[in-house]
Amino acid sequence: MAKKAVLVTGASRGIGKAIAVKFAKKGYNVIINCAHREQELMQAKKEIESYQVSCSAFLGDMGDFTQCEQLYQMIRKQYGTLDVLVNNAGLDYIRLLPDMSPEDWDRIIRTNLTSVFNCCKLAIPMMLANGQGKIVNISSVWGVTGASCEVAYSATKGGINAFTKALAKELAPSNIQVNAIACGAIDTEMNQWMEEDELIHLVEEIPTGRLGRAEEVADLAYHLGYKSSYLTGQVIGLDGGWI
Repeated sequence: MAKKAVLVTGASRGIGKAIAVKFAKKGYNVIINCAHREQELMQAKKEIESYQVSCSAFLGDMGDFTQCEQLYQMIRKQYGTLDVLVNNAGLDYIRLLPDMSPEDWDRIIRTNLTSVFNCCKLAIPMMLANGQGKIVNISSVWGVTGASCEVAYSATKGGINAFTKALAKELAPSNIQVNAIACGAIDTEMNQWMEEDELIHLVEEIPTGRLGRAEEVADLAYHLGYKSSYLTGQVIGLDGGWI
């Protein structure tokens, strides 16, 4: 039986890399992508291949439809199809809204939200041909509650949550499930800007008393990409009881 193939965007580090490694450990062929960090992407590729699976790395901006098409052409050529799509690519932006430039707004929207549209649009025909498929969107608790000084980021994650629910209804009759993970404070580079006292205060607000781990996100992403065929259209909080 041919191995299944999974695409993980934003997979050079952090949550995306952890998800890619998790699927590799489970025997999936893995396609990884990021926009800029080529050296880290190739290091991730090497680690994934150590699990005796095929791994293809593509450097490109998934918010750019032309570049996204190039990635999917590679997937068709090398793997023939795509079984699981994990939309993880994303940027944070912490600043007051009046200080945000229109160019920064466009960049955040393109990277965090348009990339999800592009990847789903190109993945769905392959999944329809297979008669099944899984789409997992990595979101945030700020897409549910909103965060001061992170208006653009919150808007994109809220958009992903609504996108997930709507697309799940559209694809449910075709046996394609679409779910999202609303991550809380996860211990990745995205939080390294915080001072030690700010981090301590943040952890004190989380009922479990710690940050989440990228591997815990990966475990849930794998479950959603492999297990349930009835669970769809859900935005699942993974935040230690924070929100």
